[in-house]
Amino acid sequence: MKNLFSLTVAALTFPIAALAMPAIGDIVGTNAADATAALEKAGCKVAAFEAEDGKIEAKCTDTATSKLVEVYIDPKTGAVLEIKSED
Repeated sequence: MKNLFSLTVAALTFPIAALAMPAIGDIVGTNAADATAALEKAGCKVAAFEAEDGKIEAKCTDTATSKLVEVYIDPKTGAVLEIKSED
């Protein structure tokens, strides 16, 4: 019974952890300070920003999984356009 309870708690907690990252369409801001604050609040620790193909690329670490990710942001609207996991 104890194992079933632990498994149920783990199964219910997993989807919450999966939602920790920013999502496409989220508005994070158009400047480094705003974007860093919004991304880190969403669980993405920012290491650097760079311009790439007309977008802002934020190099981050997903704090829930410790995986490296690239978050692409529209420089005009501050919206997240794409999220790529670095393998």
